[in-house]
Amino acid sequence: MKFIPEQMETKSVYKLLTGAVVPRPIAWVSTMSRQGTLNLSPFSFFTVASRQPPMLCISIGPGVGEREGTVKDTLVNIREGGEFVINVVPSALGNQMQKTSENHAPHVNEFSVAGLTPLDSDIVLPKRVKEAPIHMECKLERIIELGTDHLIIGEMVMYHIKEEYYLGNEKVNFEKMKPLGRFAGNYSESKDFYTLPIPK
Repeated sequence: MKFIPEQMETKSVYKLLTGAVVPRPIAWVSTMSRQGTLNLSPFSFFTVASRQPPMLCISIGPGVGEREGTVKDTLVNIREGGEFVINVVPSALGNQMQKTSENHAPHVNEFSVAGLTPLDSDIVLPKRVKEAPIHMECKLERIIELGTDHLIIGEMVMYHIKEEYYLGNEKVNFEKMKPLGRFAGNYSESKDFYTLPIPK
């Protein structure tokens, strides 16, 4: 079968894309509004953008559902404050992460909604998720408009990892963390790891 994107509805193309680019890591992004309201939201269009200096990127689309036609709070806060934190989501925090993905009004603190603990960052103003195993403090490098979406590129200025998830030699304990991955409409728990080639 073949599909020509320009002949399809945006939603259909999106479903094909998210069903093919899998599993996607989830950036649990915490920001702070100009008024000091804490915001926390997950984004699965997320990856490393540069090694030196270390940069991460997330793609933020427009509001959906009852917030269709609006700009997401995360984008507003990053534009205004120029700072954010990417928290890594382990499978154990899946329900809390899902709660923060729901549409909430700008004045709502998603940390409170999900029963999570805000933790001061070392360099940036937005809080970290205390319960998450890894936090990466970022300062905005640039925002690039791509079609309906916005690509946020941030320089990582501080990296936090809980000791029980650190193996030494700059290695993360994936077996303990069991990072959560995103599929089209589902999630996966990463827990079976192996190296290639596999012996015959």
